[in-house]
Amino acid sequence: MADTLPKRLSTGLLTAYGVGIMVGAGIYVLVGHAAGAAGIWAPLAFLLAGLVAVPSALSFAELSSRIPEAAGDSAYVEHGLHMHWLAVLVGFINILAGIIGGAAVLRGGVGYLTALVPIDPTVAMLALGGALTVIAVLGVVESLSFAAILTLVEVVGLALVIWAGFSATPSGDWTAPTSLHLPGVLAASIFAFFAFLGFDDLVNMAEEARDPARQMPRAILWSLAITSALYALVTWAAVRAVPVADLAASERPLALVWTAATGAPAAFLSSIAVAAALNGVLAQIVMAARVFFGLGRRSRWLCVFNRTNPRFGTPLLATCVTGVLTTAAALALPVATLAEYTTLALLVVFSIVNAALIGVKRSGVLSPFSVPRIVPWLGLAGALALFAVNMAAFLT
Repeated sequence: MADTLPKRLSTGLLTAYGVGIMVGAGIYVLVGHAAGAAGIWAPLAFLLAGLVAVPSALSFAELSSRIPEAAGDSAYVEHGLHMHWLAVLVGFINILAGIIGGAAVLRGGVGYLTALVPIDPTVAMLALGGALTVIAVLGVVESLSFAAILTLVEVVGLALVIWAGFSATPSGDWTAPTSLHLPGVLAASIFAFFAFLGFDDLVNMAEEARDPARQMPRAILWSLAITSALYALVTWAAVRAVPVADLAASERPLALVWTAATGAPAAFLSSIAVAAALNGVLAQIVMAARVFFGLGRRSRWLCVFNRTNPRFGTPLLATCVTGVLTTAAALALPVATLAEYTTLALLVVFSIVNAALIGVKRSGVLSPFSVPRIVPWLGLAGALALFAVNMAAFLT
């Protein structure tokens, strides 16, 4: 048994992993919510949300190049703020977020699957949760290669929706647009920001990158740029092809876009949504297992998780525990409610990580990839502002 992770990951696999986390099943419903708030200006909301995410993404990019460790956020807090208890707390928040996020996506994916195949949802969740855990155990390259294939399926599906939207007859809302309603765009951009969460998961793979100082900033920024472009184009195509009111009222807004252009049902989108769900669950299991592994290095009482399987090179116990907890949460817990609390907690983590970079920069140690000192301050301000807005909405 060993306590190190083999360095096997390429920039391409890391980027595909980041895109796969961000371009998840959420895009299939987020478009409708964005259109309801911002009207035909919804694409602007996604671009604005991407810009809000940039400072935090840059902070994570520098920290992952400086401190390429599993349980990245915890390592950053340890180095930048010198608070071990806070580092462990941040790690457990990330684990909880991964388990709850994976469980929510697993339930959603099984919902799409049972619409295509007559299978008991409980059996489907157990089978898929077990199969994805096995894939995560077999090896990080194998896991991320499988995830990359699923990501490609997702991107091809979204490209078809984009093509359909731009080839459809423009809707009345598009041909006679309303004036820009800035409050609506801002409201849409607040929840659209969460569509870009994923680069914070990506940093937990830094220890397995071949050259993290060079690869991690590229993977983080490329995945954010690709995702921003996809979201903006999908939303643009949607509001061009379908009336805003119809998009806002639909639980399957992208299906409306396809039907508007072709006149045919969009059953294939359900299959792509299943692929997106599988990708999201696998990504969260892999991520949370790495956080367990990294915490085991820093805390004696968690050292049992700081072990890799000699054959597969993966943290076997950490992966199995994560997979079991994710599947159990999907079966038993009110995932939607827990996810709201987890989202608020993640914004606190973002604030702490940006503060950690401020502390790290004060050490004066040079980094292979360095951002201006103002960047983590902007990331901190953005995360705190989003936390305040969402907490106010959560309490009302």
